[in-house]
Amino acid sequence: MSTQGHTIRLHRVLKAPAARVYRAFLDAHALAQWLPPFGFTAQVHEMNPVVGGSFKMSFTNFTNEASHSFGGTYLELIPGKRVIYTNVFDDPNLPGQILVTVQLNEVIVGTEVSIVQEHVPALIPAEMCYLGWQESLIKLAQLIEPEINS
Repeated sequence: MSTQGHTIRLHRVLKAPAARVYRAFLDAHALAQWLPPFGFTAQVHEMNPVVGGSFKMSFTNFTNEASHSFGGTYLELIPGKRVIYTNVFDDPNLPGQILVTVQLNEVIVGTEVSIVQEHVPALIPAEMCYLGWQESLIKLAQLIEPEINS
């Protein structure tokens, strides 16, 4: 297995305005609902969504109750346009710092979302990252696409 980290690239069009998508990345309650892949729960321990602010959260496998935590720092926040942050796992077997860039572009049907996750530790298979993100993005769509006016 290579010791080099992976780069994960995702693309999705969501039927929601960019402002709502952006908010889903920075609201602790929303993030805990949509970010963990199927079969996991999440807890946000700390969240200060300002440039230079940090966050800390954990995912717990509902089947075996194993948990892993990670945190990071917000590097760039442009409302409705871009979120850039770092991720660092607490587990010393998953070293390094992941750089995540979320780019939002308004399109005729909603928002085009492009996510690039750089320097994912080699110990994590790339296909697991893709599968997890695909599940997370399904949950994100279920959260932000409904228009509820009451």
